[in-house]
Amino acid sequence: MTQSNLEGLAKAGVSVWSDQISRSMLDSGELAQRIAQDAVTGVTSNPTIFANAIVETSDYDDELASLQSAGTEPEEIVKTLMARDLSRACDQLLGVHRVTNGTDGHVSVEVSPTLANDTDATILEARDWAKQISKPNLLIKVPATPEGIPAIEQLTAEGISINITLIFSLERYAEVMNAYLSGLETFHAAGGAVSTVASVASFFVSRFDSEVDRRLEEIGDDEALALRGVTAVANARVAYGEYLKVFSSDRYRDLEAAGARPQKPLWASTSTKNPDYDDLLYVTGLVAPGTVNTMPLDTIDAYKDHGDPSPAPFDGADIASALVDLQRLQEAGVDYQDVVLALEEEGVNKFIASWKQLLDRVAG
Repeated sequence: MTQSNLEGLAKAGVSVWSDQISRSMLDSGELAQRIAQDAVTGVTSNPTIFANAIVETSDYDDELASLQSAGTEPEEIVKTLMARDLSRACDQLLGVHRVTNGTDGHVSVEVSPTLANDTDATILEARDWAKQISKPNLLIKVPATPEGIPAIEQLTAEGISINITLIFSLERYAEVMNAYLSGLETFHAAGGAVSTVASVASFFVSRFDSEVDRRLEEIGDDEALALRGVTAVANARVAYGEYLKVFSSDRYRDLEAAGARPQKPLWASTSTKNPDYDDLLYVTGLVAPGTVNTMPLDTIDAYKDHGDPSPAPFDGADIASALVDLQRLQEAGVDYQDVVLALEEEGVNKFIASWKQLLDRVAG
């Protein structure tokens, strides 16, 4: 059998995760097939994904009717349907989780985005998800908002595995890594088995280019226009450089000796939004050992069709060059801090809008 191009990513140290899950993928065997043939080793979900799956298909109609007739509130209906799908996905990926000794094979469920600015409520809902879907390969998605950072530390300290989402800023990423290590230290000090805790830190990539490119085009000079389609990959590569520093530090080595795992960088939002750019820009540009690339099915299929079967990871020289690109961005007149704050606010608001739309349509 011919090896899939996606196997080349796996050999380079990249875990391929599907940024899509639905009842039809589970019932038809599509997810199982992609695990077996396309090197897919994980699944993520978010409110928009489930809004499309639940509302835009008839797959859930019978369960919806049954839950509604029982007087179940719309939010509980949605969470029940999500839990059923994600529990099944966890089961299908459990083999990967076992073979990789718990370093891969994860499925993510998101805390309600309406709680993004409420630390205590985020912690409570994350605990509820961990109980409702009691699977060893479940990750709870918590946004990297200022209020999310202490929630990440507390949940990690309780031994709950976290997918930190909506990261755009290098400064915020440093806070995320620190929260993970602090949580592990607390959990270890209390006698917890740190080897049972997993985490990924999700950098959103293509959205960065979308926002930056718009600002560069407003500036309009040659220096600015030359940076279009460059800075999202640069931002992620510099983040990876920070990851290498933190997870080779003495602080982490002490935890590693107790069985701790590094918090993998995850590249999210990796479909190419600009049709003028290569459709695999945010895959081929971000090949690095110990990372995750979570892709929509269309992007997975595109890589399977024409991706590099032997991709070369970027290296230290590429990271140094990426840092220069970010400096050039500032010199061109684009305020990095303003960009990342705008993206964080927009990201939270988009997820809240999808969540509320889903609840309204289920109620209707």
